[in-house]
Amino acid sequence: MSWRRGKAYAQDLRDRVLAATGRLREVAERFGVSQAYVSRVRSRHGRLGQTSAGAQHNHVPLRLAGLKEPLLAQVALAPEQTLAQLCQWVRVEHGMEVGATTMGKTLARLGLTRKKRRCMLPSKSEAT
Repeated sequence: MSWRRGKAYAQDLRDRVLAATGRLREVAERFGVSQAYVSRVRSRHGRLGQTSAGAQHNHVPLRLAGLKEPLLAQVALAPEQTLAQLCQWVRVEHGMEVGATTMGKTLARLGLTRKKRRCMLPSKSEAT
């Protein structure tokens, strides 16, 4: 069964699990899922009457989502700024404390990179 972490099982599998009779272990082994999954599907159907997967609530909103435009403008204004300098700018201008990791992840999600410039001579293969 191809399943990736964070994705719900297919609806047809949920329907087959609900339609199956027998103990949790037997149903789980028959369909190649865990006993906990069978229990949760049956419980959700019993409590709410729903056979579909529920909405995932594990997504944390971006801390700097409201500052997308000002942050893009600041990076365009001074592209050589370090993550620490951008964090300081956010603290002074917008009153939010953020770390370098948060800033780096935010910039990556916006498609911006803060790569360091090389301080060495170019290699021979790049020169040709």
